[in-house]
Amino acid sequence: MIASEVMDINFHCLHPENTIAEAVRLFKAASDTEGKKIFGMMVTDNHDRLVGILSMYDILLFIQPKHVKIWGEMEDLDPGPLFEVLLDRVKNLLVEDIMTTDLVTIKLDTHLFVIMEFMIKKHIRRLPIVEEGRVVGVVYRSDVFYYLLRKFME
Repeated sequence: MIASEVMDINFHCLHPENTIAEAVRLFKAASDTEGKKIFGMMVTDNHDRLVGILSMYDILLFIQPKHVKIWGEMEDLDPGPLFEVLLDRVKNLLVEDIMTTDLVTIKLDTHLFVIMEFMIKKHIRRLPIVEEGRVVGVVYRSDVFYYLLRKFME
């Protein structure tokens, strides 16, 4: 039970120079191609080396105002115009501006228990598999779960 048994070799990547608007369009295109919703992609440089991950969470975190809790107490404030300004601002940012760069990666022979430990403790949805500096696959949390479910049903 190692990474190579559950990994997906069909994955989509972004480049650091993509704008967030381009990234969102690529998320949508990848979702349409794969027939499932894509919530994050690995970011690779011009040499196909992993440099980050951009997820919808990163984008939402950037859009959300820091003092959003206060707004619940301010009933006379209309956050609509601010929301539009924030959306316009994020569209032109580059992927490298908000991507996650503190990455956890695994190898082809990483045991499923180690993978589950990373995913559970660090709330990770996807783990890139890197060999010799290049991404060769990805393990998704859902794939781990369904792999274990199949093993359970045997």
